[in-house]
Amino acid sequence: MTIDRRALFRRAGAVAVAGAGIPAAAVAQSASGAQTAPAAPAPKPPPPPVTRIIARYLANARYADLPAKVRKEGTRTLLNWVGCAVGGSRHETVDKAIAALSPFSGAPEANVLGRRERLDVLTATLINGISSHIFDYDDTHLKTIIHPAGPVASAILALSQRRPVSGTAFLNALVLGCEIECRIGNAVYPEHYAMGWHITGSTGVFGSAAACGKLLGLSEQQLVWALGIAASQPVGLKIQFGSMTKSFHPGRAAQNGLTAALLAQQGYTADEGALEGKDGWAQTLSTRVDWREATEGLGVRYEAALNTYKPFACGIVTHPAIDAAIQLRTENHLTGDEVEAIELHANPLVLSLTGKTDPQVGLEGKFSIYHCVAMGLLQGAAGERQFSDTAVKDPRAVALRHKLVVRSDPAVPKEKCDLTIRLKDGRVLTKHIESAIGSLDRPLSDQALEAKFADLADGVLPKDRARRLMDLCWGVEGLDDAGRIAVAGAA
Repeated sequence: MTIDRRALFRRAGAVAVAGAGIPAAAVAQSASGAQTAPAAPAPKPPPPPVTRIIARYLANARYADLPAKVRKEGTRTLLNWVGCAVGGSRHETVDKAIAALSPFSGAPEANVLGRRERLDVLTATLINGISSHIFDYDDTHLKTIIHPAGPVASAILALSQRRPVSGTAFLNALVLGCEIECRIGNAVYPEHYAMGWHITGSTGVFGSAAACGKLLGLSEQQLVWALGIAASQPVGLKIQFGSMTKSFHPGRAAQNGLTAALLAQQGYTADEGALEGKDGWAQTLSTRVDWREATEGLGVRYEAALNTYKPFACGIVTHPAIDAAIQLRTENHLTGDEVEAIELHANPLVLSLTGKTDPQVGLEGKFSIYHCVAMGLLQGAAGERQFSDTAVKDPRAVALRHKLVVRSDPAVPKEKCDLTIRLKDGRVLTKHIESAIGSLDRPLSDQALEAKFADLADGVLPKDRARRLMDLCWGVEGLDDAGRIAVAGAA
């Protein structure tokens, strides 16, 4: 019998390499000369040292380097955040958090805005972060839907009561913290968000660590460690939207970032590539990352200057529809009783994030596009009062919610919508929103921010105290002790 040694060689070679993960067919074709095995793909270039680049920038960033526009926006961010924290301070969510944690609090060094309690710095950071987000009325970086101030301001305000800092140092830290969390968010959005992460919590920890590290005067190396420790503390799942736990996310992010900075100050080490390295934060929490978004133009291009402030106390993707509903109500003197049917043509994120059809409590109403449109038509507003438990259970609101049909269309940008209302008399009313009020194209004025602040503080602080607190926020750059804001904001 004649042995085909060439065929035998091909079979033996295929068996030998099969365990190495090389397809047998490729080996056979190579041996026969028909086709060579495909070349291994070229290895990806290593990512830049992102953690180090950010730390170096933070270590050298000076208040004098901030453009006037960025300083102004930082001041507006502070005013808006303080108002939201004061306004949310009496919510049952805050009551429960304080009841649970105050027995374990350390030295009472820091104020809780809108309340009489004083807690240790770490616990006050958590509580103020919860309070500032419970109404979902805080600031929004529209590119990523991050609420930048909560994780940052909550931490540095509490820290400033332990070690006094000037107003300029405070504002510099606030801007830098918001800048870093938004840049890291840019690098992984939208894939990271689509995975289920509440990006305010998962990136806010970096903003808190950066801002607190700056106030503590950490060195570049210590800042590397602070960011690295922060990378191991992401928090926040979108499944919690509509529950008390959503507001826990910025509070815990603030607390975690402050913890990271305090540990780093003592030389507590972390991997120096915790953000960008193999098995690091970005690889674990996102399916895509573009580090140019995080590192390019540091100190030149400011994401913190792109912050916006909500006119409505609910999810940002509902704002175009609310704006449209309020405009149609005002223009046509609607009461809601004359409405036969409503149709909303909007981006798919609207239903994805705010698709609760039958909310039972106020917090769920914030994530119900149906309730949001109903409030716009019935009350011409969507502030905190329109998202009370009572408002959600109002029979007229329930009836209007059932009349709304939402058509999702990915071709519609998230900042736009078309709202159509068919009335019982046969008339059809339509409104197209190109950019909602509160957006970068239609920002809230300083006067509108003050009106929002006063409304939130009403019933929490006397009017003269609220006015004084606003003045301290507007004048933060001239303060010799930024902790005065926390003292003035306490009940």
